[in-house]
Amino acid sequence: MKIALINEKSQAVKNSIILEELCSEATKRNHLVHNYGMYSQDQDHQINYVQVGLITSILLTTKAVDFVVTGCGTGQGAMLACNSFPNVLCGYITSPFDAYLFAQVNDGNAIAIPFGQNFGWASEVNLRYTFEKLFSEPFGTGYPKHRVEYQQIAKNSLDDLKQITHRSLIEILKKIDQQFLLDTINYPEFKELFFANAQDCEEVEYIKQLLA
Repeated sequence: MKIALINEKSQAVKNSIILEELCSEATKRNHLVHNYGMYSQDQDHQINYVQVGLITSILLTTKAVDFVVTGCGTGQGAMLACNSFPNVLCGYITSPFDAYLFAQVNDGNAIAIPFGQNFGWASEVNLRYTFEKLFSEPFGTGYPKHRVEYQQIAKNSLDDLKQITHRSLIEILKKIDQQFLLDTINYPEFKELFFANAQDCEEVEYIKQLLA
């Protein structure tokens, strides 16, 4: 599984801490982590939590990655923004318990973590155990296990409903303010990772033309 890490600007200073803990658990299960930044609060390219949601949808829709780890100060803004875009099912995660149940019951493809709120002494330990429980078993296997069939039916129903209630990503990319879109994706690390991993599709071609 390919996993993207995306930090918005208020929590960019913690990117290296989050990356270290994420990689320590993901690589144990042969997952690959791609760091889409932000890498520091001093870098020229800045993204807010709304742009985090847009990037998350682009990466998941084009299959550049299979899962996204993101967040903001409270985690709420990043979660709301991610779920505003198509092909994203993002959970709000504060603990290993949350992470395990989200993976097993909800079978989503993104999580938003509060990297500012209550992020103090030993927070890296909570992150490590959160990622450990998140990836401890294949997603969607259910909890408790005897309810897995019901939970999978509910998850499939939600996926079907989201296809109806959301516009397609290509329609969004064409209608969204083009400067906002450029400000979101026009930085070297995004372009390098995205074009190396995204599958050929209408969205990728549109982004290529926009960035040309």
